[in-house]
Amino acid sequence: MPDLQRHILLVEDEAALRQAIAEQLTDHGYQVAQAESGEAALSRLADFAFDIIITDLRLPGINGSEVLESAVARYPDIVAIVVTGFGTVKDAVEAIKRGAWDFVSKPFQIDELLHALDSALEQRRLKSENAYLRAQLEERYRFEGLIGKSPVMKRLFQLLETVAPTNSTILIAGETGTGKEVVARAIHHNSARRSQRFVALNCSAIPETLLEADLFGHVRGAFTGAVGNRQGRFEQAHKGTLFLDEVGTMSTALQTKLLRALQEREFERVGDSHTIKVDVRVIAATNSDLAKMVADGQFREDLFYRLNVIPIQIPSLRDRKEDIPLLVQHFLDKIQKEGSGAIASRRAAAERSRGSASLSGERGASVSGERGASVSGERGASLPGDRTITVSQDAMRRLMAYHWPGNVRQLENAIERAVAFSAGRPQIDVGDLPTEIQQAQEADIPSAVTLPEDGMDLGSFIGNIERELIERSLERTGGNKGQAAKLLGLKRTTLVEKLKRILK
Repeated sequence: MPDLQRHILLVEDEAALRQAIAEQLTDHGYQVAQAESGEAALSRLADFAFDIIITDLRLPGINGSEVLESAVARYPDIVAIVVTGFGTVKDAVEAIKRGAWDFVSKPFQIDELLHALDSALEQRRLKSENAYLRAQLEERYRFEGLIGKSPVMKRLFQLLETVAPTNSTILIAGETGTGKEVVARAIHHNSARRSQRFVALNCSAIPETLLEADLFGHVRGAFTGAVGNRQGRFEQAHKGTLFLDEVGTMSTALQTKLLRALQEREFERVGDSHTIKVDVRVIAATNSDLAKMVADGQFREDLFYRLNVIPIQIPSLRDRKEDIPLLVQHFLDKIQKEGSGAIASRRAAAERSRGSASLSGERGASVSGERGASVSGERGASLPGDRTITVSQDAMRRLMAYHWPGNVRQLENAIERAVAFSAGRPQIDVGDLPTEIQQAQEADIPSAVTLPEDGMDLGSFIGNIERELIERSLERTGGNKGQAAKLLGLKRTTLVEKLKRILK
């Protein structure tokens, strides 16, 4: 039995064989989820960080090789074992190249599979500091700093690619921490205005009395403290893009002036009568429901429609949890690069120090040389840039189970904290995470049932739910059919009959 209970995803299209293998693995202490096809396997992988995947190569639809490749790309630390009745040396080599740890040919004894699992888990433990070298974030999962490959993010990328080249005004809506400014910058850098300035203004961070002057500028003597003329953000963004964050916090009076500036593309500085014309693309953002604010009389309806020419909704992190492993790896890479830069700077300073010491005589060389070696060697080795950092699957499950009220920004802060608390260890574990994330309950292994676009067979749908509940009850009870029947409110004989029908 493993020291800690491991979660296995077993992918096999032969129901009887799949159930038999699952029962044997359950008896040896593993928690086993089953998938009858490549599509079902990918759906489960999207929602749960399994420790191990065991897959047949020959599957209906998406084959086992694609499942294997997707599993390793999503979870670089996962242990992948390939099982097939069509085993050849070539198949084995290809499976290893795609990230499999081992290869077992049918027919096989369960001991062979258990031995392969034990060996692979041991190898992973010994090489954990290198496991995430496989986790390279592919460019097709990015859009100018945005990262994700969930369906909602793919749709967002497509929308951004469409609207970025236009000059239309855009209203970005999303919860705090979802990356609204990142989206705005992505639009700017993919537009014809990319060579001009991107000017950002957080409307909620500036006192109302100063916001108008900050937005439109002022002339000398316009108010107390206005000792000279000053350009506003509209002027600064001429020919470029102006990003107005938290636009819903503006007063009604300032909303009126902003509406005129958007309609006429002209304005006057505070305290001046001279009209200034500008060519500016405006992107606004809000974490409030502006439509509701309009209904409540808190936001001008005409300004709302002027801003809401192209609406963009940024999904919350809890709505795209399958992107969490990609984001975690991105933040780890970022932290390690920053650590490497700090180490490089220290080493360069130490080299300069040693060089100067060699010119000042033996005594100077002793002082500068020893101290410089300490900076570039012993101290530097403890910084993040000198080690490859990984995240345990248990910690990843907690990260995926947490509800993330602060979204991506909160995730980045949590990873930075975890790296600091890992204290030089090559792997982040549950204890390194913030307390509220440690306490997050691991989600149950999610259902793979989805509603196809072209409809579905209701009888098959209900049958799948029944099979899913039976499998989960057996998983929870370690394969004990009597206890599983009690969980489902069935007689044991009824459960046995249903199992026979399912396994036909």
